[in-house]
Amino acid sequence: MNTHAASPRPGLPGRTGARVAAWPFLTAALISLAGLILSYRFFVKTTTGQFIDESALVEAAVARERIGAQTAQMLDLLPLTSVVIATLVVLFVTLARRRWKAAGIAIVAMAGANLSTQLIKAFLPDRPDLGVNTLTLNSLPSGHSTLAASAAAAVFLVVSPRWRPAAAFVGGSYAIMAGISTLINQWHRPADVVAAFFVVAFWTALAALLVMRSGPAWNVWLGSAEHWASARGWTVLTGLLTVLAGVAAALIYRSVMGTESGSTTSFFLVGVGQIVMVGYGLTFASTLLLTLPVRRRNGR
Repeated sequence: MNTHAASPRPGLPGRTGARVAAWPFLTAALISLAGLILSYRFFVKTTTGQFIDESALVEAAVARERIGAQTAQMLDLLPLTSVVIATLVVLFVTLARRRWKAAGIAIVAMAGANLSTQLIKAFLPDRPDLGVNTLTLNSLPSGHSTLAASAAAAVFLVVSPRWRPAAAFVGGSYAIMAGISTLINQWHRPADVVAAFFVVAFWTALAALLVMRSGPAWNVWLGSAEHWASARGWTVLTGLLTVLAGVAAALIYRSVMGTESGSTTSFFLVGVGQIVMVGYGLTFASTLLLTLPVRRRNGR
């Protein structure tokens, strides 16, 4: 089976000749950067944010008692698994499809995201004392979540447009599960995971522009009905999960704030909802970012 987009047929001008506009990708990068900054300012620099984040971390102990061993095993294997998956897929696509530029860009973006996370974590000041009982050591962004998300992003960048909707959903789900696992094992607060996703999204947006401009011949869209991985259902499902997670988190948060009843898992579920909402939300946006320009160039 042919697993890549067909080359444009001669005699159909404008299918690959139009230059991809830079502003959507640059705007996406700025929005991701703003998301990172706002996550830090709210969840680290405000009392309410610290309380929500720390409460989710404390309540994760309930989930850890039940599935902590399994998620710990996943986290132990995560660095190696992420690197192996990304390397194998990128290497296969590079050798099979000769996408040397795209592979190089994806690898640089993956390295940039992980380096940025470590630099941010090292140079951000300790968490301020705002009256919340919490460890002052800065843990934002999550290194494990960055590694998982950047590996998924590298694969997403090098595959053909026909594969991107499915690759985005699978990769986004992988990163989300990794992020939730760090919360369950009480390695990271929800905001640490969310911040990691924004770091990866920033680098992915910039890399996507270069990939689109460096490979116009293979960045061709054949339509959502041409292949199962291109089906609209992937993007619809991603958007639906984003909305459902956001609504669920908001309703749970509203049910516990301002009440005298003690919470054992509510803030944990709010944290999980945050991770799922931001993870799938960025996945949804990334899918649109790398498919809509291709459709416009092809007149579809």
